[in-house]
Amino acid sequence: MAELHDDFEQRYGLVRIGGDLAPTTLVQAYCTGVFPWFDEDWPICWWSPDPRAIFELHDFHVPRRLARTLRSGKFTVTVDRAFGDVIRGCADRAEGSWVTPSMIDAYERLHRLGIAHSVEAWRGGALAGGLYGVALGGFFAGESMFTRITDGSKIALAFTVEHLKARRFELFDTQFLTEHTARLGAIEIPRRQYLQRLQSALLVNTSFVEK
Repeated sequence: MAELHDDFEQRYGLVRIGGDLAPTTLVQAYCTGVFPWFDEDWPICWWSPDPRAIFELHDFHVPRRLARTLRSGKFTVTVDRAFGDVIRGCADRAEGSWVTPSMIDAYERLHRLGIAHSVEAWRGGALAGGLYGVALGGFFAGESMFTRITDGSKIALAFTVEHLKARRFELFDTQFLTEHTARLGAIEIPRRQYLQRLQSALLVNTSFVEK
C-alpha cells in the first residue's frame, strides 16, 4: 500500500481512512463536506480540503472559442443517458485514475437511486466527453470529466453550469483547483465558508432532473 505522507494529508485535507462506499455513507459524507478519493493501492480515504474549490455559477467563464463551438451546434448534450459510459470514460486514462472499480460500483448505485448524475456530450452519434457528479438539494459535486473529441468535456461542463443555474442550484463543488478549472473561472474559498454555503444549498428544494 502506498504511504500517505503528513504534508500530503495536510495539503489535501485527509479526515478519515477506512469505512465503506455504501450509499448512506457517501450521502452523509457529502452533506458534511467530505468526499472519497483514493487509488487501488490505498484504503478508502476521505477528504475535506481547505481551501475548497468551487465554480461560482454566475461567474463561469466561457472562452471565446468555446462559445463559438457551443453556438455551432456541432455537439448534442444529454443528461443521464449514459452514466456507465461516462464514469468508465473518466476511469480510462493512460496516466491512471482514482475512479477505481469500487468507485464505479458505488456511484452506479447512487445513480440508480437518483443521486449521481451524468452529462454527456455527443458528436456524430459518438460520445465525445462528459462528466458525472452528485446532486443533493441545491448542491452539486462535480466528480470527474473526460474528453474523447476536442472540447467534449468543456461542452458538458458549460451545459452543466447553465443547467444548474436554471434548476436554482446554489453550490457547484469542484473539490481541488486545477489550472484547467481555474481558466474557466473556478476559485478557492475557505473550508468554513464552504461548509456554511453547503448547509444552505442542501436546503434548496430542487433536483438535477425532472421528477
